[in-house]
Amino acid sequence: AILLMPPINRSTNVEAKEYFHSTLNVPLANAGYYVIPTFLSMEILKKESAYDAELFLDSPLNRFGEVFGADLALFTIIHKWDKSHIAGSVDVSVEYILKSTRTNEVLYTRTGDITYNTSVSSGTGGLIGVLADMAATAINTAATRYIDVARACNTYTFQDLPAGKYSPSYGADANEFAGEKVFKATLSNK
Repeated sequence: AILLMPPINRSTNVEAKEYFHSTLNVPLANAGYYVIPTFLSMEILKKESAYDAELFLDSPLNRFGEVFGADLALFTIIHKWDKSHIAGSVDVSVEYILKSTRTNEVLYTRTGDITYNTSVSSGTGGLIGVLADMAATAINTAATRYIDVARACNTYTFQDLPAGKYSPSYGADANEFAGEKVFKATLSNK
């Protein structure tokens, strides 16, 4: 079982922590892992003054294994979350660290610089078309829901995670490439 630790937010977007935390469980469950119920674990961590995951990143995690029955703890560190209305994008830099609650060993780590493209192109030419596209892009970027950005980032990052024991592919993907530890990606809202 995986315990999702509250994300460590080093970005300027105060809401990024909640958006990331609420969208981590689905791609992990789809990969065949049992995820400790997100909102229940968050509530317990808050009540036990364990909401700041940065306090536990380099500490023994065995207590989390005992309390939650978790084999693994997933830490996410949000380094950047910037919205650019003119460029038509949301730029996110996030680090994922999956650690054993028994040994504290890092079992999986990835760091991604992800650009979520919100630009709009009408296909019309000329100055009026360019201005219309710029205006539409700015409006589309402003209206972009952060939860969609977080969901896209997490889904992309975990798409090549080795299959968990509840997946029909468990063990069959042992020789498959799991992706770069550090990556850059451009995702689209389309």
